[in-house]
Amino acid sequence: MKVLRKLIIISVLLVSVTVQASGVDELVRIKQNYARMLVPSGKDLFGLLSILSSIQPETEISDQVVVELHQRYPFDLKKVETYLSSFTEAGTWPDINYDDKKRSGWEPKIHAERILELVKLYSSDQTSYYHSSEVEAIIHKALNYWFTAKPVCLNWWYNQIGIPKTLGTVFILFEKQLTPVEKQNAITVMENAKFGMTGQNKVWLAGNVMMRALLQNDYELVKMARDTIASEIVTGGAEGIKDDWCFHQHGAQQQFGNYGLSFVSGMSFFSGLFSGTSLAFDDKQLSILSTLIDKGYRWVIWKGMMDVNALGRQLFHHAPVHKALSLAFAASELGGGESDECVAVATALLRDNYPAPAVNVLTGHKHFWQSDYTIHRRPSWMASIKMASDRIIGTEMMNGDNMKGYYMADGATYIYKDSKEYLDIFPLWDWRKLPGVTAFEDNAPMPLIKSYQPRNKGTFVGAVSDEKQGMTVMELDRAGVKAHKAWVCTDDFILCLGAGIQSDSNLVVTTSIEQCHKNGELLYWENARWNVVNTKQSAKGKEQRYFHNNTGYIVWGNEVVAETAERTGSWYDVMQMYHPEETHGEVTAIYLTHGVAPKQGTYQYLILPAMDKENVATFNLSDIRILRNDATVQAVYSEGNTTCWMAAYQPVQLTVSTDLILNIQTPGIYMIRKSESGRYIINYADPTQQRSVAELELNHKKVRISLPEGKEKGKTTSIVG
Repeated sequence: MKVLRKLIIISVLLVSVTVQASGVDELVRIKQNYARMLVPSGKDLFGLLSILSSIQPETEISDQVVVELHQRYPFDLKKVETYLSSFTEAGTWPDINYDDKKRSGWEPKIHAERILELVKLYSSDQTSYYHSSEVEAIIHKALNYWFTAKPVCLNWWYNQIGIPKTLGTVFILFEKQLTPVEKQNAITVMENAKFGMTGQNKVWLAGNVMMRALLQNDYELVKMARDTIASEIVTGGAEGIKDDWCFHQHGAQQQFGNYGLSFVSGMSFFSGLFSGTSLAFDDKQLSILSTLIDKGYRWVIWKGMMDVNALGRQLFHHAPVHKALSLAFAASELGGGESDECVAVATALLRDNYPAPAVNVLTGHKHFWQSDYTIHRRPSWMASIKMASDRIIGTEMMNGDNMKGYYMADGATYIYKDSKEYLDIFPLWDWRKLPGVTAFEDNAPMPLIKSYQPRNKGTFVGAVSDEKQGMTVMELDRAGVKAHKAWVCTDDFILCLGAGIQSDSNLVVTTSIEQCHKNGELLYWENARWNVVNTKQSAKGKEQRYFHNNTGYIVWGNEVVAETAERTGSWYDVMQMYHPEETHGEVTAIYLTHGVAPKQGTYQYLILPAMDKENVATFNLSDIRILRNDATVQAVYSEGNTTCWMAAYQPVQLTVSTDLILNIQTPGIYMIRKSESGRYIINYADPTQQRSVAELELNHKKVRISLPEGKEKGKTTSIVG
């Protein structure tokens, strides 16, 4: 019996030793992966480094994703020489404001980023600085400054996430060169990060805890951190990846370009970091991440730029370019090249954008029903519409970011052809006239976004779609303005309708059609020819036609203002992390005016993207019949599409044609098309997301539509009537 007991004890000890040895081996592998992934090797498998190298680096950066993108730039040896020659005996760089109090773009973080850059330089055999004693001495002195001065930012994010994330990487890559005292100080810095919070903040914090665990060679803590990170690779939570393949953070708020992009980039990095170990992400987790890119992010990137409506509050210089390229790197590295699904998604994303194809392959109409966000893609153009509702937060202002974006989710509508229409336009915009937005005209300072989470009081917000075409609708009830706004998106045009426009102020109300960079002349059609708009002109009549940058605009029944102007602005006024400097540019704008305090104002205009001016001049409006455009129903019939689009705010009867008579009993958004067989295909969506059944009569025949339940409320349902 004693012998058996001894054998059992020996077996347990052997298993324990084996597990510990395995854990040590895995820690070594993870540290090796850090070096493999972060130390420049000169390899550029997908050509993305070449694309990055062709883009002028930013001098003022706050966005962590863009910071990490810039860390991928090939070594700039002239800049390195400046770092080495300007470094002071105190362990600082004279061009950094170490007393900075900004909450965004906090300058002391640059000190940490330079240390990381020097550590990569020291660790890479691509330059003569490989294992340089001079560089090593400066790294030690720069670290000592941080350990001694202990800089603290007024924004918690830098203290708990930003700095530990940057310096943690330094500590891992430079671990063998750290003295025992430096290593203990390093662990103290990393102890500022602890498990907690939600969404991407949770992932960032867990990643920082994991780096501390690596320094402490604590396998169990590394595993706990890894499991915490992986726990966010799920769909359907209050925040994070949503069922519509959008990403939410700070409540029910679309955050594709901010927290969501950090999430994708971070998860891509972790998927490579844990590869070759028992902690590697499994196939299901990689599938969720690749699907988020495929069914979410691919839709909001156009010709290598991210949609303005996807940027959130991060309206930085060149943001659409940097964020799209950051996504491309993340997609190309997801799964470490070992997942066929990840490789296929990355290949599709890169094909769509790098280089930008002459004809876009990813086409269709997609509404993110949990995010009040619509994308419509055609072979030569894309449109996006951003809204808010009583369910969905429109936008946020925080830490000096997005100081003017009060109206950014009130139906902002952007049209892209070459993708540069709005690039870096933010300091030049009249922010009350964002394209698609109905708002007051006022010279007063822009209202600030209080509590960074404004909601539209409207409940009737959503879209119907057959995945090729669709109708998006927004009941606007915010900031003293009410309106029913609708967008009909087809293969060739976007029809924009407004009804029930009213306000509670003695200010003029406008609806903006376009406000973009001037690219060629702004023309108007008069006396059977195109004429140039010089500075500004107003017109009112049965029909007005305009042309600018291969896009036509047709307005009827409204007073319209068209103008081109040289404007001056400052990035600081939009994003306060920038230094106050003026910037200049020419802007083209077209907008409608509804007068002072309208009671039941309306509008109707047509956007014809990627169309030459001859076709704009001859476009036949008779194909588009606006059946009604009022507070009860907004209904349109297109002869060419044999389709009726309708937003019914109340029960209504409507005769579309002699062979299509409708009695709508359930409010909602309808898209009814006659098929080749003669039967009607009915697409319906409930924008209030409150109903389980929709009922109507089609040619006196009763039709009952069962609607999606749970988290799919608001999605389109299709039946044959």
